[in-house]
Amino acid sequence: MIRKAGQTAEATSDPEAVFDPDAPLLDLQDVCASYGSYRALFGITFKVPARSIVALLGSNGAGKSTVARVVSGLVPAGSGSVKFGGRDILGLPAFRIARLGMVHVPEGRGIFSSLSVEQNLLLSLRQRVPRKDVPDALHRAYEAFPILSERKGQIAGTLSGGQQRILALSRVLATPPRLLIVDELSLGLAPAIVDNVYEALVAIRETGCAVLVVEQQVDRALAIADEAILLSRGLVAWSGPASGAAAAMDRVLGGRVLSDPVDPEPVQAGPAVTQPGVTQPVVTQPAVTGPPEDEPRGGLAGRAESHMSKPVTAGETVIAGKTVIEGQTVIAGQIAGAAGTPGTAGIKEGT
Repeated sequence: MIRKAGQTAEATSDPEAVFDPDAPLLDLQDVCASYGSYRALFGITFKVPARSIVALLGSNGAGKSTVARVVSGLVPAGSGSVKFGGRDILGLPAFRIARLGMVHVPEGRGIFSSLSVEQNLLLSLRQRVPRKDVPDALHRAYEAFPILSERKGQIAGTLSGGQQRILALSRVLATPPRLLIVDELSLGLAPAIVDNVYEALVAIRETGCAVLVVEQQVDRALAIADEAILLSRGLVAWSGPASGAAAAMDRVLGGRVLSDPVDPEPVQAGPAVTQPGVTQPVVTQPAVTGPPEDEPRGGLAGRAESHMSKPVTAGETVIAGKTVIEGQTVIAGQIAGAAGTPGTAGIKEGT
């Protein structure tokens, strides 16, 4: 039998663990955070309802892990507010936040590599459940992940990377908290194990625990999430139902704004007028490989000279294409005649 979320020894005996039932379980308002002089978060605002799964998505460097660390007290916030069950926890040390019923499984393995698998589990469980309930919690961990039961006497540091991630997560799933934050949950896990882990997250939500999932495998996270939050460069770029997150990611990560873009009106090109001291824009056409058939011989200088003077009539625009000559590129600029005055072609060498 799985314990109800938040029913830990510390949480049930700590008067600070009394929550406002009408408040969101987690509420961030205008949270900013930095690593030294580097600003990582810029006014992050979102909510995590009770008994829900919320996916926190974004590209590498978007600020996902920083949000998780700020919420759990591992990284101090520079400004804003973080409320857990209606209680402001900004500035509280991580161990006090944990006692309120929040568990953060950070990116990486997070185990004691010199201890055995079972010693890792016991060390965690004895801090979170009464002593008489430790055997049942240990049994639930082994039942959820049989591989741990098979290797319970093995030194944790000799496990594979995926098995170490399972060990770190199993310490939490045996005794569900009020809020579980998992960072890069599928990192280093085989697909079959990832399926088991995500099934366990759905089961833990059924106990009344809310889950904030920081994940790179977007499809897996959205498959179990109720809501999604998309971060981009330390800002909330989009938030809403998980069903609309995939389309939002395509637009945001593709460099497009979320609102419907307004196409600018096309500009009609008219006859250009050459004026003293005014530089005309350069207009090019697709490249023409090889010199013109009537081009004189005599090297690049001679070929360029043949293009330098071409009289045009008033108001006429002549565009010379790009010509590749002996490994160099000759780009002719826009040629325009002023009203009533013949113009002269311009030419520019480049590489």
